[in-house]
Amino acid sequence: MTSERKAVPSVLVSYARNGGSTKANALGMRPMQERVYQRRGEQYLLIKSPPASGKSRALMFIALDKLANQGIKQAIIVVPERSIGASFNDEPLSKFGFWADWMVQPKWNLCNAPGPDNGGKVKSVRAFLASDDKILVCTHATFRFAVDQLGVEAFDDRLIAVDEFHHVSANPDNKLGAHLGHLIARDKVHVVAMTGSYFRGDAEAVLAPHDEAKFDTVTYTYYEQLNGYMPRASIACGRWMTVVRFSNRWTVRTC
Repeated sequence: MTSERKAVPSVLVSYARNGGSTKANALGMRPMQERVYQRRGEQYLLIKSPPASGKSRALMFIALDKLANQGIKQAIIVVPERSIGASFNDEPLSKFGFWADWMVQPKWNLCNAPGPDNGGKVKSVRAFLASDDKILVCTHATFRFAVDQLGVEAFDDRLIAVDEFHHVSANPDNKLGAHLGHLIARDKVHVVAMTGSYFRGDAEAVLAPHDEAKFDTVTYTYYEQLNGYMPRASIACGRWMTVVRFSNRWTVRTC
């Protein structure tokens, strides 16, 4: 008795390995970052770009320009959890051609501070807003509590940069989304929103339509990112990288 083998459906995708997404310009910016920097004057900017494409550094370039050239007093970087705060540690951008370095004083990276988000960290946000220092990093939770206690008016003339923006929701029960809605309605802040996936698993809208319409959007696709990779084996393997799906698993073939 012979058994008939059934073919397993598969998807074959080929990407040009041109190294483009990793090549920097004279200011030290990769293509996605350069594309974002060209829109640095926008008051409301939404960056849709894959993981590991350089969104954190793109934000640094924009924030430094807003602080130096656009009349913004301070930049507040809001991340979903403490570990992500490390993505915004000091960066010597001038070493690679930019005109300034990204510097965060240790006391203003609240992701590294012990204790709950709704206690001393809100006091730290208040102290930062009253200071002449320029950059603060905190969690979504700390920012929510700070807006609760200080009001949206306290953040006038600041840049609010929200990482993992899909954590925001237009649902009134989403406090971060509600606070951002009030800040946008007041129209005295700049907002940079960053996400690799501008959708939510619960099907809630990220922003209300009238708020979303205010954002200028920069999109850098997964295809652009993958096309720009240059695997170590590229010299031996030729020009193309192949990604194959076997059942529910993706396999990358570099030859």
